[in-house]
Amino acid sequence: MHRIVLPLFIFLLSQYGLAQRSSLDTLQADANIWQTFKYDAKSAFGGFKHSITAPARWQGDDYLTAVSVLTVTSMFTALDQSARNYFVEQEPQAPGVLKEFGWYFGSPQNFFMVSGGIYGFGLLTKNEKVRKTGVLIIASAATSGLFQTFFKTAVGRARPDDFTGPFEFEPFKGTARYHSFPSGHTILSISMAHSIAKQFDNFWVKSGIYALGSIAPISRLWDDAHWASDIVLGAAISIAVVDSVDNFLFGSKRYENTYKNRNRISWRFTAGPNTVGLLGTF
Repeated sequence: MHRIVLPLFIFLLSQYGLAQRSSLDTLQADANIWQTFKYDAKSAFGGFKHSITAPARWQGDDYLTAVSVLTVTSMFTALDQSARNYFVEQEPQAPGVLKEFGWYFGSPQNFFMVSGGIYGFGLLTKNEKVRKTGVLIIASAATSGLFQTFFKTAVGRARPDDFTGPFEFEPFKGTARYHSFPSGHTILSISMAHSIAKQFDNFWVKSGIYALGSIAPISRLWDDAHWASDIVLGAAISIAVVDSVDNFLFGSKRYENTYKNRNRISWRFTAGPNTVGLLGTF
């Protein structure tokens, strides 16, 4: 499946960054591949360090966002059993190609193959836009992966196919059966989709990329591998981490050419009377 996804993403990114193909950022104008790789590795580590320590710099709005995420996740927890019943009933009719794509797109080995391929293409072709996108994906995945590993182990939530219900927990159990919360497939697929979608201004291109990214979370519900609230929290972590790393790369001006005329979308979770959802502000 990566043989289809990787060329597609590289084509989109390279077309968008075609004008920058022969230019590196100012600090790397005469750099060779090894020097550029070290520069990008430093950028990725900086983004990782910035995002992993972000809670220490939270201010009022950040705490409100965190409360909103927890509120939305809690609301979905109340719907977990009914949502699980619905998706299990729909699974026999679910298109096999989507289920297969969802599993492959969100699995770690394929994720790192695609992200590594994106970065490698940018490095070899000296395409700053593609390089920066690869750095953003890799740094975000490293951060969100650390978060999800901690939460999965510390919370110890039973998977739906364990048939014990959505409120069965064995903290620090350390087994796959109790690693449901949050969804790792969701974190990886949404991290990649959000990182790539941020590089485009076209609404339809963005929508198509997010649609691809949503297949893995939905397929995990079909497979009875996660509860709906696992998916919600996984998506929230991914979006927050990608935005944090992206803000670091923008603020540090390490890829200044790629942020000219930057068109940002600010995402936040909202919850209130009769409303719950994810709000994007253009």
